[in-house]
Amino acid sequence: MECRKCNHQNEPDARFCSACGASLTAADKTTVSIPLFDDSGSAANEHQETVASIDPTGAILVARRGPNAGSSFSLAAAVTTLGRSPESDIFLDDVTVSREHAVVERTGDDYRIRDCDSLNGTYIDHERVQDEALAESNEIQVGRFVFTFMRGRKV
Repeated sequence: MECRKCNHQNEPDARFCSACGASLTAADKTTVSIPLFDDSGSAANEHQETVASIDPTGAILVARRGPNAGSSFSLAAAVTTLGRSPESDIFLDDVTVSREHAVVERTGDDYRIRDCDSLNGTYIDHERVQDEALAESNEIQVGRFVFTFMRGRKV
């Protein structure tokens, strides 16, 4: 059995890691580890047509990981909600997402994401944020879902 803390290989029936002493009980197996995900460049290439079709001051979120990977979501409204609630503008059906997890707010040409006191937090480029401005190609993580923020192209 591999230790989740130090990756040491232990005996299959071990209860504690022989290298670092960390618990190897079944309760520890419930922790989910989500690896870093960085392919925002390929997101821009794959969604060139979609980005070209939106208003130059508009933006979209492209789902990069999660059940709806490959989908794009318009951020045309002044406020776009993300969450596990079916009433959310972007419905994210997973227990790692709070019912009212985050909102993206649009003011003119500027976009911000605000965490709504979610349990697992909202992340931009692997940093937990409460209220943060969005920039082109930011990676946004909400629970197990990963999105890339893309702006419309000025012609």
